[in-house]
Amino acid sequence: MSPNNPNILYVGLDVAKLSLELHLAGHSHSLTNEAKGHAKLLKHLRAHPGAHVVCEATGGYEQPVVRVLHAAGIPISILEPGRVRHFAKAQGLRAKTDPIDAAVLTAYGMTFQPTARPPASPQQQQLADLATRRRQLIHTVVTERNRAEHYTDPLCVRQARQLHKALKKQIEQCDQAITQLIAADAVLAHKAKRLNAIPGVGPVVAATVLAERPELGQLTKRTAAALAGVAPYNRDSGGQKGVRHISGGRRPVRCALYMATLSAVRYDRILKEFYLRLLAAGKKPLVAMTACMRNLIILMNHLLKNNDFQLAS
Repeated sequence: MSPNNPNILYVGLDVAKLSLELHLAGHSHSLTNEAKGHAKLLKHLRAHPGAHVVCEATGGYEQPVVRVLHAAGIPISILEPGRVRHFAKAQGLRAKTDPIDAAVLTAYGMTFQPTARPPASPQQQQLADLATRRRQLIHTVVTERNRAEHYTDPLCVRQARQLHKALKKQIEQCDQAITQLIAADAVLAHKAKRLNAIPGVGPVVAATVLAERPELGQLTKRTAAALAGVAPYNRDSGGQKGVRHISGGRRPVRCALYMATLSAVRYDRILKEFYLRLLAAGKKPLVAMTACMRNLIILMNHLLKNNDFQLAS
């Protein structure tokens, strides 16, 4: 139970490709990560009305069970694996098994009481899937292009060209599907329009941000920067002042921000002046660029939070 809210029972759920390990009220239950296992999971959880499930992000293996829990109205928090592992080490736990991991997740929930992730709308989920697929295709194009530089055999060269053409076509199909999806949803269309008004932010960047950061427009400045991975963190100890570094955040958003900022520092008067002022103060170009990225994501958050706010012409 949560010490602050005795009605909440934090439940650790360790997710693997084929299995689930549930730590519920001090007992472990091994389940399968498919429909039958999900049904058994719901049966266990419904016996405890205050259950709040805590699991780790596993690169997608957690998504089916997350959707099942959301449909059943059971709150679930999805944690960054590194945080949980550091928490386990802080407790002196060096061994790592599924039952141990599930119990650690329960303890993490009781200690930190993480916020439940709200269920994504069907449109939001589809947008995230399309954005992920598009990003994967682009990564494959880059990989194949690098390989093709070393091909000398005519067959290999021809196949590389054919594959590149097919991949580009699939990227165009994803772009078209994303555009149609955003246009068909009033909320997404309004958000995309607001973001596209920012110099340097085009349809691809707007779609990436909306897919990867659905909570944008509901955050504080600091949280918006941190979740995008552009918040600097101190590295000080005693009299030593270390160099600040950014870390964490969602990489796809950070990459999209970087590309948008490259354009924005050339064509947006305010951001350009800010960038040049940092360079004149002796900041390295990458440091100045990161500061501009931070300002850009904060501006995006402010635009979506305040509909009355208009960009200066």
